[in-house]
Amino acid sequence: MSLWSLFQAASQVGGVLLGDGSVVPSTLSLDTRTLQPGACFVALRAERDGHEFALQAVEKGATALLVDHPLDSDCPQLVVPDTLAALQRWGQARLEAVRPRIVYGVTGSVGKTSTKELLAAAVGGWKTPGNRNNTLGLPEALATLPEGLGAAVLEMGMSTPGEIRRLTEIAPLDAGLITLVGTAHIENFPAGQQGIAEAKGELVAGLNRGGLWAHLAADPWCRWIASQPWARHAEALAVGAGEPFGWEGVEALGAAGSAFRLRTPAGVIPVRLQLPGEHQIRNAALAAALAIRLGADPDRVAAGLGTATPEPGRGRLHARTAGGCLLDETYNASPDSILACARALLQLSGGEAVAVLGSMRELGGEASRIHRETGAALKGLGLTRLWAFGDFAGDYAEGFGPGVVAFPTFEALRDDAAGLSAIPSGARILVKGSRHWRAERVVDWFLAH
Repeated sequence: MSLWSLFQAASQVGGVLLGDGSVVPSTLSLDTRTLQPGACFVALRAERDGHEFALQAVEKGATALLVDHPLDSDCPQLVVPDTLAALQRWGQARLEAVRPRIVYGVTGSVGKTSTKELLAAAVGGWKTPGNRNNTLGLPEALATLPEGLGAAVLEMGMSTPGEIRRLTEIAPLDAGLITLVGTAHIENFPAGQQGIAEAKGELVAGLNRGGLWAHLAADPWCRWIASQPWARHAEALAVGAGEPFGWEGVEALGAAGSAFRLRTPAGVIPVRLQLPGEHQIRNAALAAALAIRLGADPDRVAAGLGTATPEPGRGRLHARTAGGCLLDETYNASPDSILACARALLQLSGGEAVAVLGSMRELGGEASRIHRETGAALKGLGLTRLWAFGDFAGDYAEGFGPGVVAFPTFEALRDDAAGLSAIPSGARILVKGSRHWRAERVVDWFLAH
């Protein structure tokens, strides 16, 4: 079975087909800015109406349109009552039609994307590209899922209750992994961290009966998930101290990554990663334990883990021409991830350890306190200086104490004499922040200078 023609897709999602139904879209696209020639453009009604951009999509090479009313265009169109529902059904139906032998799901408050990459490398599986981990991106990726796969690894994210439940309806899972239940998006959960645990636990609730899911043995909220009545249809695999699967002999290799020994019921296996930081070792151990427990060859798992490379914004390391290094962790930020990345920074070689941090988001009424505590924890870990920017930069500064400068915006951080240009040569620099603050601009500045 090759990719679906527009006619075949119409049989799955319904609607009225206008034009040449033999057209075979190479992929689906929700955004004209990233649309590639050959795609089917999906006109969603969100903050802006995607139908307003449909003709622009055709000009950029779209070969088909998924719309909720006919448009004045010669481009083939599939007209449906609801383009979002049709998008989700398209991805769901494609997965049903070409379902791999094992479908894995990965979620967690931190490390989802890195762990997805590690697990896919461990099992030699297809993976959702980039951060297509929500109710739009996941079906978009699944719509052109290749056939004949042994494994597919799907990242599943959420910011509110019910999102992962919907994702597991679109893509029922055979196995799952929760990296950590932290505090990201806590603003959206009146019940606090228990609410986050329930939302992450929707992945476990969505596992097929008899499915297996892995978690850190030390995570109390994952143990809480495992004890819930709605999780008893699946088997929990704890990984860590005192468990058959775990890790030991951790070795920091600087810019080369890290190494450890994976403990399994059948013995110990050496693993070398290209990703720095003990948090990545935990992620790799979770991925390896799940893969091996489901029958993957341990040596192949170890070799696969060693091929995983960090993506931009997710642990990519840059050498600085004047010495030292820059750890690009700019994709997003939470207290747990900031501290994990700071620990990774301290394992790298170079001069003094410093951080450039954008503020965090979705922390609710506790935001000021959490920023202060994060600043204090960074100082306690041994970072010597901090450059902070954004609406809670002052709270970072209050917690960190001497050695911090705070700015309201990136532009101020960039332009002030005490800002980016004041960071010393040879320093080890962690750069991180919420998506809102686009901390990747800091990385771009350093690379340009």
